[in-house]
Amino acid sequence: MRRFLLPALGAAGALGLAAYAMLPLGAEPAPDAPDLSQGVAMVAVTVPGDFSALAQRGRDGFNAVCAECHGENAAGRDGFGPPLVHRIYEPSHHGDLAFQLAAAQGVRAHHWPFGDMPPQPDVTRGDVVAITAYIRDLQRANGIE
Repeated sequence: MRRFLLPALGAAGALGLAAYAMLPLGAEPAPDAPDLSQGVAMVAVTVPGDFSALAQRGRDGFNAVCAECHGENAAGRDGFGPPLVHRIYEPSHHGDLAFQLAAAQGVRAHHWPFGDMPPQPDVTRGDVVAITAYIRDLQRANGIE
């Protein structure tokens, strides 16, 4: 019985942390929100030569909505948002559903010191599917599978 208790407690703790991180957030920016004209790329990103049609659509959506904080080619913006081309966001740690929940509900800061990500109410589920395809193509081109 004892050998099953510790793994169960660990799994319960991980689920609790994941649930906390996905709690809905208010859409209001923090009063001390940083000046978005600053912030440099946090990682070097190799861009693949070709994207699927879905990923091309996702690139356009990413550039319109996500790049302001997550940087060009999802390389992050120092002081604003984390790089999504990073092993933390590999599919086995942050599955595609995590991107859906982040866009719909926002995310409490839990891996990086950038603050909470607000919900993105103007981004549809279909938009997030395409944006996720773009991010996954970038990740694969950079050895993140």
